[in-house]
Amino acid sequence: MSRKGRKLTNGAAVRDSYPYLDFPKPTAEDCRSVRDDLLALHGFPKDFLSYRNRRLLLNQKLPTLDLNLSNSEQSGEEGNDSGHESILDGLVGAILSQNTSEVNSRRAFTSLKSSFPTWEDVHAAKSKLVEEAIKCGGLAPSKTACIKDILSWLLEKKGKICLEYLRDMSIDEIKRELSYFGGVGPKTVACVLMFHLQKDDFPVDTHVFQIAKTVGWVPTEANVRKAYLHLNQRIPNELKFDLNCLLYTHGKACRQCSRKGPEKTKEESNHVTTPCPLLKYASSSE
Repeated sequence: MSRKGRKLTNGAAVRDSYPYLDFPKPTAEDCRSVRDDLLALHGFPKDFLSYRNRRLLLNQKLPTLDLNLSNSEQSGEEGNDSGHESILDGLVGAILSQNTSEVNSRRAFTSLKSSFPTWEDVHAAKSKLVEEAIKCGGLAPSKTACIKDILSWLLEKKGKICLEYLRDMSIDEIKRELSYFGGVGPKTVACVLMFHLQKDDFPVDTHVFQIAKTVGWVPTEANVRKAYLHLNQRIPNELKFDLNCLLYTHGKACRQCSRKGPEKTKEESNHVTTPCPLLKYASSSE
């Protein structure tokens, strides 16, 4: 099994955590304005409601939002059933989402759990069988190796295949713990932190990254890794969850602010029928 790691001097660690100390954007007001504009356009994304409700149940501080939802929607019945997902479920799901569509990654996770009801079953299974179960998500051999590596390490080092012990760790400790596994990068760790551990972190995927560049929240030369570090320093903790869910949802639907070219067909973006509200931020940042 493979565990990765690197050591940094104190000076290098500071530079690595704060790549753009003198860059003033986004301000807290910028974050609230964009959050409010996207909420008015999309409403709160139903796919993330159950995760938001989970945070509220655990007394996490979240801003009060007028979600304009029915009782069933507010309860999360139409969203992901996060109440039955373990941390390990979340980590494997995030691994399966790498370099594929959301639809295919969900199919791969469903197929994996259907074929192997427990993580002990996955650990004991031959790699080829696991690959077959998740092949619809792409990159099956490498993802299988990553998953089985994690399961083996947990069994060997912790005595059982479970990641619930992470709940007692700080964000930095969790990042160090998960980042040692090959195939588990910052975005994957951040997704587990935000969705499955109810921590204040801000994942940066392709959609969030491009919008951040468009509205001038990161320098033009920024890459995804530095954008993640910078945005996590600048965005207020109480806004991270809602803003991230809204930016991700908007990035999938809007080709204007994500600079992907002409608008999608009406079928592809039927809930974005007005000009992108973020374009005003793009013009003001130029």
